[in-house]
Amino acid sequence: KQDEKFTSEFATETAMQNTLLTPRFYTTDFDELDAIDVTPVRDDWDKLIAQMEADPNKGHFKKNEDWDTVDWDGMEPELKKEFIDFLISSCTAEFSGCVLYKEMKRRGANKDITQLFQLMARDEARHAGFINDALREAGLRVNLGFLTQKKKYTYFRPKFIYYATYLSEKIGYARYITIFRHLQAHPEHRFHPIFKWFEEWCNDEFSHGEAFALLMKTDPKLTSGMNVYWIKFFLTAVYGTMYVRDHQRPAFHKALGVDPDWYAHEVFTKTSALSEQIFPITLDIDHPRWQRGLEKLQKANADMAEAKGLKKIGAQLRAAAAFVSLYTIPAKKHVVPASTRLEPAY
Repeated sequence: KQDEKFTSEFATETAMQNTLLTPRFYTTDFDELDAIDVTPVRDDWDKLIAQMEADPNKGHFKKNEDWDTVDWDGMEPELKKEFIDFLISSCTAEFSGCVLYKEMKRRGANKDITQLFQLMARDEARHAGFINDALREAGLRVNLGFLTQKKKYTYFRPKFIYYATYLSEKIGYARYITIFRHLQAHPEHRFHPIFKWFEEWCNDEFSHGEAFALLMKTDPKLTSGMNVYWIKFFLTAVYGTMYVRDHQRPAFHKALGVDPDWYAHEVFTKTSALSEQIFPITLDIDHPRWQRGLEKLQKANADMAEAKGLKKIGAQLRAAAAFVSLYTIPAKKHVVPASTRLEPAY
């Protein structure tokens, strides 16, 4: 019989939520995006577009004989709950990229930019559809059309879209490849077949990150001066959010055979190494205050969910203080390379 609580309504409601930890839908100043001139990065740009046009993942997001049957009914209840939450939030995040990129394609007139956004929207739509297929086996799906119309959109200036989206694509790559490599070494922990698709999947995330690095490269002001403080803010926020969110899924990580603290450090290390291609700073994730700050942030966040009234305000203040403590750790500086071009190497 179908599990009463895990329905399509439940999935769509979960995807509709707007909290600090849930994926958002963004809108931006599309005219400003449309005015970008990619001439300064033309060589790298054309190579990247050619690679995306060749569409190496064309046939990838389809179930084949590697897709094992999943015993959803026999799955341990806590794991099932957290895994469904993971799939819904991943589906929403992938789809939010699709919505933003499609909108840019629709509104723009600049051939370089519209072509890129069309290709990225194509990839994200495939990813979201593939996750929805996996959810369907558990008897639920996210109503993506409903989300497009009804979910609240957050307005971000283009530069903030670059910082946030670049980082979410690169950290997505680091997360997927880390899980993929871990399960290659420990296949007994692969409790669902979707993880087998993570390698090619994360290469899409990788090339989207490359595209945003090139967009930032067209205007040196975006990665210098006062904007470095914004870059540091987004790095801290994205890393902190990931840490807190992952610690809300203990059963999921236990089933994968992954310690969330190890995993976080592994993903931050990879993301920091990748982001050196365009950002002039990386966070000092080995600083003694770093891990302590993350733990305080996570604890405050857990308390916030439980608390009411003054206790809730207290927890919010503690979360803010933990964030400030993380943000004020001195960053590591380095010289950004002349070409941003990277190849997936993990």
